[in-house]
Amino acid sequence: MNIARGSCLCGEVTFEISGDFESFFLCHCSRCRKDTGSAHAANLFSSSATLKWLSGQDKITHFTLPSTLHARSFCSICGSALPNTQMEGTLLVVPAGSLDTDVSVRPDAHINTSSRATWDHDLEAVPIAGDDVGRDG
Repeated sequence: MNIARGSCLCGEVTFEISGDFESFFLCHCSRCRKDTGSAHAANLFSSSATLKWLSGQDKITHFTLPSTLHARSFCSICGSALPNTQMEGTLLVVPAGSLDTDVSVRPDAHINTSSRATWDHDLEAVPIAGDDVGRDG
C-alpha cells in the first residue's frame, strides 16, 4: 500500500494518505484558477485511499462555493490548500503541491481548457531565470 505524507506551508497541519490515486488532473476552470491563484489546479483523486490527519485538524477550514460542487480545505493560519473529501465522502481530492513525498504518477490530462487563462500558452518557451530563484532554502 502506498503512503504519502503532506503538510501546509506553516507546518501546523500534517496528514497521511494510505492507498492509491486513480487520477491526476490539471484543471484550468476559472474556479480552480481563483482557488489556486495560478494557471490551474493540480489535484490527485482517489475513491479508495484513506486520509489521516496527523496534526492541526483544528486549524483546517472547509469552504464549498454555494450552488456548485467546488469545495476546498485549507489551513486557517497560512491558507495552504489541503486534502478534502467530496461527493458525500466517496472521493478524496488531494492538492498535489500539498504532498511532501514525491508524486509517483504523471498528470492524466489537462481539463476545462476552454477556460484556460489567456496567458497560459507556450509556457515551455518562457526562459528559466536560474535554478536557485524562489527555491526552498
